[in-house]
Amino acid sequence: MTNPKSQQTALIHTDYEAPSGFAAFPTAIHHASTVLFKNVAALRSGEWKEKNAYTYGLHGTPTTFTLEARLAEIEGGLHCLLAPSGLAAIAMIDFALLKSGDDVLLPDNVYNPNRELGRWLADFGVSARYYDPLIGAGIAALIQPNTKLVWTEAPGSVSMEVPDLPAICKAAHEKGALVALDNTWAAGLALRGFDLGVDVVMQALTKYQSGGSDVLMGAVITRDRAIHDRISQAHMRLGMGVGADDTYLVLRGLPTMKLRFEAHDKGARKVAAWLKARPEITKVLHPAFQDCPGHETWKRDFSGAGGLFSVLFDERYTEEQTDRFVDELKLFGIGYSWGGANSLAVPYRIQAMRQGWTHGKGILVRFNIGLEEPDDLIADIEQALGKL
Repeated sequence: MTNPKSQQTALIHTDYEAPSGFAAFPTAIHHASTVLFKNVAALRSGEWKEKNAYTYGLHGTPTTFTLEARLAEIEGGLHCLLAPSGLAAIAMIDFALLKSGDDVLLPDNVYNPNRELGRWLADFGVSARYYDPLIGAGIAALIQPNTKLVWTEAPGSVSMEVPDLPAICKAAHEKGALVALDNTWAAGLALRGFDLGVDVVMQALTKYQSGGSDVLMGAVITRDRAIHDRISQAHMRLGMGVGADDTYLVLRGLPTMKLRFEAHDKGARKVAAWLKARPEITKVLHPAFQDCPGHETWKRDFSGAGGLFSVLFDERYTEEQTDRFVDELKLFGIGYSWGGANSLAVPYRIQAMRQGWTHGKGILVRFNIGLEEPDDLIADIEQALGKL
């Protein structure tokens, strides 16, 4: 039968339809900016806020809806929205829940880009203040009538203090403020923020969820529909879309995430215990260790620890020496982010970062323990320490 279409039109339009009934384990990758509607009535009835219909690629496809549903279930929430990065997810929460004249409280150990974003909010008429992450119920004295949001991070991703989330949530709610939690460190696995009273949970999916050190993505998870709707408005107005291929990579990483997280945790505890016995190190900042600030809270609220912790060098070592130590490591990369298979080490000027730092004067180095053999990492650290 002769095709009545011209060759050019046939390159764009086809009568072929693939047979139905195909099934496979991987989630299908749906690329779309334009979403097609069955008819005009369907186009006019589309509702971007609902997950039971599709309106435009930016607002979701089956691929992104699937990841959102799975992340919400893992975290114990009901609603999830994806963002291009963890910081984008943080910004989305701020823009959704704060307006000119409002006040936000952030812990002094907060992820530094979140700290800088807090200062930038002043341009929009929002005041940002910083509190001791170990303040617990004492935060009630800092909450003003215009304080609408309290950020928490459990633990701080550099200095590792563990906050008392139930106490902070109780104090905030009694004064009408919402509580947001950066739950990236625990990956939604080792800490159940909603069960402790948190209203909004944010995660950087860049970390354990993808596991490959190759994806940037964030998530905002809620239980309350009214809060979700406010964040959905910000999600749409800010154009917070994610690519289908990156979404697929995170979906591909989820089945092994718990196994990888537990392997990171086991390896990190072994390396941290070895470092604790070294004379060059005065303190190991690992929440599972008894002398880490907030350890008792960690023991009460967490079920695991992952691969991230920090150490303080004896103050007799200069920054030049500790920088040399990091440079001499062979199995550790020097770079930000974490949660991937490769180990990392980064030195921080913690005294300059933290106004209220009281946990030691030495240079801080943060380790991400990857999936290498821990004994090999220990040997590498030992040879680098020998060159201090």
